[in-house]
Amino acid sequence: MISARSTTPDADADDDLRDDHFRDACGVFGVYDHPEAANLVYLGLYALQHRGQESAGIVSVEDRILHVNRGRGLVADVFKRQDLARLRGRQAVGHVRYSTSGGSASQRNLQPLVADTADGGIAIAHNGNLVNGVQMRRDLERRGSIFQSTMDTEVIVHLTALSRRQSFYERLTEALFQVRGAYALVAMNERRLIGVRDPHGIRPLVLGRLDNNGWVLSSETCALDLIGARFERDVEPGEMVTIGPDGLLSRYPFPRKKRRLCIFEYIYFARPDSAIDGVNVYEARKRIGVNLAREHPVEADVVVPVPDSGVPAALGFAQASGIPFELGIIRNHYVGRTFIEPQQSIRHFGVKIKLNSPPGFFAGKRVVLVDDSVVRGTTSRKIVKMVRAAGASEVHLRISSPPTAHPCFYGIDTPNQQELLAANNSVAQMCAYMEATSLAFISLDGLYRSVHGVSEGYCDACFSGSYPIPTTRMEKEDTRLTLLQES
Repeated sequence: MISARSTTPDADADDDLRDDHFRDACGVFGVYDHPEAANLVYLGLYALQHRGQESAGIVSVEDRILHVNRGRGLVADVFKRQDLARLRGRQAVGHVRYSTSGGSASQRNLQPLVADTADGGIAIAHNGNLVNGVQMRRDLERRGSIFQSTMDTEVIVHLTALSRRQSFYERLTEALFQVRGAYALVAMNERRLIGVRDPHGIRPLVLGRLDNNGWVLSSETCALDLIGARFERDVEPGEMVTIGPDGLLSRYPFPRKKRRLCIFEYIYFARPDSAIDGVNVYEARKRIGVNLAREHPVEADVVVPVPDSGVPAALGFAQASGIPFELGIIRNHYVGRTFIEPQQSIRHFGVKIKLNSPPGFFAGKRVVLVDDSVVRGTTSRKIVKMVRAAGASEVHLRISSPPTAHPCFYGIDTPNQQELLAANNSVAQMCAYMEATSLAFISLDGLYRSVHGVSEGYCDACFSGSYPIPTTRMEKEDTRLTLLQES
């Protein structure tokens, strides 16, 4: 049985500063065997807020009843004290989500997804994307399944419910054998919590332990820190951990594949205070900046990050180059959604509402501006113009990732390849478009030297075009259309 409540704030608006960043689709979190399971999931989602700011949801279970609360907006907007009080039980799963195209998540696409099956209620939260999700959906619809959302996550729910295997673990395993793509899942029924990563391990998932011997599953280690959980280990690619009354069981039900963690976790997605697959994210980003300075030196007066994601790389760049580091661009962290946008009377309004510089700071300076990525290039262009308008004599743009010339099909919000600036322009052309004095990107080899010292074990398809999961032309088009529908 399922009891549900949804909340939806009224405000919607585009975020001008997200044009030049890939966005991860979501973050997942689960707690097993704790008297305040839902409260801990709430705090875990709070720590994972950077992975999804469009919607949030928590499902708990008590006495065979799944209690559901989901809504659009930030975690603190969706859940109030009275909401958490209704989420009773010693186990719970949660989810934060970005809609995978511009715009807010549809009410019907909120996670975790829940379903009543012949063997009781289940809840599933998913980070990633299934490349054969559309085809599987069509097949299920022909067999009589009725879908309530446009998410490929619901394909997994239907396949699990249709399975005739005995245990929840076996039914979920049979479902996942039929799909292809990237997934880090937390799933729950009345008695067990399950965590699983796809065989390539494209999306991260970690395992933690609570002081009362309860268990935690999380997209990142920073969320474990907030609730005082001990980091145990990463869930391995292709591993399924089942936590229940008989303890934790680890299984590897899928054929082994080469590890292919998304390299963008280290560049942008993960919080700097997390460790992903044993690599300290903050230190990796600083090393990227060091190698970026070595590969593309420049004479300048000051190194300035584009906040906040450019800060660690800018620190590394300044350290390696000997050029002073300054916070020359200040971010307004408290601005929310705007209801109005003035016309041409306020130039560069979309950038200035979030970013500004101290009076006179840039006057006459040669500036190294460090950012993590360029996707469409529109926001980078506006920021360069803003710095020039503030008096900078030169603006040298340095990017702590290689040029992003290919779309992602594994759960990251990317535009069509035609919209990617690097897919259609040389570095010189991009530099001219953004009106920078110079433009340079870290090399793929430099990126790998910074992260782990080796090039094996990562998905870099957005840079190289080398996709770890074979995808047909039809599946790529299906994925693109699905991402648009999910907005």
